Amino acid sequence: MGLLIVNTGEVAHLTSGDATSPLTGADMTDRESNTLPADQAILIRDSVIERISDSESLISEFAPWWQPDHANVGVFDPPSDATPGISTSPSVLDGKGNAVIPGFVDCHTHLLWGGDRSNEVALREQGYSYREIAEMGGGIGKTVRSTRNMTLDDMCRIGLKRLNKMTLTGTTVIETKSGYGLELEAELRMLEAMKRMDELSDAKIFPTWLGAHDFPPERSRSEYMDDLLSTQLPAVSEQGIARWADVFCEVGWFTNEETEDIVRAASEFNIPSRLHVDEFEDSGGLALAAELGAVSGDHAAKSTALSRQAATDTGTMQTFLPGTPYVLGNPLDLPLQECVEQGWAFSLATDYNPNCEISSIPFIANLATSRMDLDPFATLIACTRNPSTTLDDAEITGTIVEGGRADLNILNSQSVDSWCLTPAENQFMFTILAGSIVNRIK
Repeated sequence: MGLLIVNTGEVAHLTSGDATSPLTGADMTDRESNTLPADQAILIRDSVIERISDSESLISEFAPWWQPDHANVGVFDPPSDATPGISTSPSVLDGKGNAVIPGFVDCHTHLLWGGDRSNEVALREQGYSYREIAEMGGGIGKTVRSTRNMTLDDMCRIGLKRLNKMTLTGTTVIETKSGYGLELEAELRMLEAMKRMDELSDAKIFPTWLGAHDFPPERSRSEYMDDLLSTQLPAVSEQGIARWADVFCEVGWFTNEETEDIVRAASEFNIPSRLHVDEFEDSGGLALAAELGAVSGDHAAKSTALSRQAATDTGTMQTFLPGTPYVLGNPLDLPLQECVEQGWAFSLATDYNPNCEISSIPFIANLATSRMDLDPFATLIACTRNPSTTLDDAEITGTIVEGGRADLNILNSQSVDSWCLTPAENQFMFTILAGSIVNRIK
């Protein structure tokens, strides 16, 4: 039957230029080229945006029966004889003059894990660093012990619960990683859970293998590297679920040399890479990601200007994760505004994980705008269009465009900028996933 959204406020379509490429520099604040004026209508059929035009035209063509109901908000179904000659007249959703933005693309998450690391907050307050807590038996290693005991059903159940929480704040697409198994069976089980979740959810899930997240205590460094290259990677390739390989390339974890070995081995199986780099110090990780042709270099908090320029030149996306320094109590000094000024491509994501249980893109965006002075419109682009370009999927564009997947959010405000100004409450009138009004799990 379809859905016709009418009487919108301004629509942030974000389609200027080559929509397969990220927006950078001044283009990230070019509202005129990336928005439509108020009173638009959007016709959705079969999960796809079929038409975008002025409300009067589309109402006249597809829903002449409809009359505004100023007292109520919701979806109005057509009467049986609604549109002569049209057997599938769409339902109508009155936007009430509120702005429309794309669904969020959260391109760095760790959705599947077991256990509880809330005790680490007190340890951080006592002055222990992330690395020191890991050496004390906390951190990734603690989560691994709990995750290995989870069944496939356990993973799917808890993963869908967390995913539903994300959709409540407007996220429609996520990339998520394994990495809390650190052994073949558990890593494959995590990837299988991601596949099942993608089949069960309205949201779109993109899986990444992160076997190189840490070194398990029961294996020597050389033994685990051999396991990654000779056992896990061939099995992951044969399973055929993981879209990328990832490595925690950081001082104290995987060296640049080890990272390069894993990335080059993955490429032989036609598995491209996304990498954790330069979170705590500059080890040349982002420069390495650019050299190796990685899709993205994530965290990149301490990378040099030369590395950031190299990443942009080679098409490696910098993905900043401000939730992590926020929960660690570290300065929020990510160079977001400098990236705009220099024309460096970047995205923003939550880094949802057991140490950073932030599932809300609007909260992350609020940190970017209120604490790091990034323009709200540029922030929106960094959470939608820009990360979508790293997914290599023609269906996922992070934009609102005819022929594109119908993933969008209708705000509770006439202004697009409002999307990230109320992080403590739901700022959406509706979230639409693949043409369906949610917040629900199938």
